[in-house]
Order: sequence, then structure tokens, then C-alpha cells
Amino acid sequence: MKEIVLDTETTGISVKEGHRIVEIGCIELENLIPTKNKFHYYLNPERKVSEKALEIHGYTDEFLANKKKFKEISEEFLNFIKDKRIIIHNAEFDLAHLNNELSLLGIKSIKNQVVDTLVLARDKFPGSPVSLDALCKRYRVDNSKRIKHTALVDCDLLAKVYINLIEQKEPKLNFQDQENDMSNKKNLNISYYRKVISPTDNEIKNHKEYLKANLKKNFY
Repeated sequence: MKEIVLDTETTGISVKEGHRIVEIGCIELENLIPTKNKFHYYLNPERKVSEKALEIHGYTDEFLANKKKFKEISEEFLNFIKDKRIIIHNAEFDLAHLNNELSLLGIKSIKNQVVDTLVLARDKFPGSPVSLDALCKRYRVDNSKRIKHTALVDCDLLAKVYINLIEQKEPKLNFQDQENDMSNKKNLNISYYRKVISPTDNEIKNHKEYLKANLKKNFY
């Protein structure tokens, strides 16, 4: 099954106040494994970014002025998400903005199946914080790169959180297979553990006597 983890950044919160999308990012998953297929654009929203939104994502009017407009990437976007389930954190917000952009172009709303990880998290952890940062902390997902809210970084974090939320583990390399392909070993980052053997009392005593004798020789 192919799924799309999606995130947007906007000029502000409310569509009714005319706010628009300034960034859209998507990461494709196939059977919960990220593929190489990604979709990402910064967009000229054709209006000013609000101060509150600027604090969140940091995209200035000057930075966005020469970017493509949504109408220029709409067909590519719709083709990218076609027939795929969409994973969004707080789906109501992103879908409202996406459907508004499509409506301005006379295009019908998104009809894809949508999984809202915010709803999943609230059901699973009632009464607990369920922001993306809170869920990263709960599942020990490294979110140190999330200095500002940016679509692709948030998609990457959400993909890992989503896998944990549905009680699946992130796919691991099959090290047995890798042992048969020594040429790939240099590309692996493998953590391993060694059994710790504690010294006996007699070994500790002998070690202390050895250090005492040798330190005295070296010092004088």
C-alpha cells in the first residue's frame, strides 16, 4: 500500500481571512517504508505572511516572492497523491487550505482517504499532549532539526510517529543478508553490544598492587 505523509505551511491560520499556502511537502511510503518519491515546493501565496506565521516557519515575503504559485504545481500535486491514502497531523487545517487553493482554481476538493494522526494520538493517549513535538518525545524520535516548522522535516518526523502510532516498528536492515554482501558493510551504521565480565576480587587486588608498584617507578 502506498501512502503520502503531507504537511503544509501557510500565511496564517484562517482560510476565511484569505490565508494561503506557502509551502507544501509530501513523502511517499510504501508498506510503511519511505520511498525516494517526494513532492516539495515553496509557494508565492500572493499575499503577505502574518507575523505569527512568520514566527513559526520563518518564510518572509521577499523569500516567497519569486516562488511558483499553487496553480503552477496543482496538477503535479494531484497526480502525486492520486489513489493514495494521505497521512496528516491535524488534517482539518491542511485540508482546509489545500481545498481552498483547489477551489480558487475551480478544482474539486480532495477525496482521498485521510488518516489524521492527531485523532489517532488523542484516542491512544487521552488527556496527554499530542502535538508533533510531544509525540516525538514520547516515541524518542529525534526532532532536533525542527528549529522552525518546515514541511519536509515535519513529514519525516510524522512518518516515524505514524509508524509508532499504529504499533508498527520502523523497518530494520536484515543483517543476515548483509553478511553475504561484504561490499555494503561500509555503508551500515550498526550498533552492537559486548558482554561485560566483572573482575574477581583477587584480580582487582592484583591490579591495584601492579598499578601501585609501576606508578611509583614512573613518578620517581
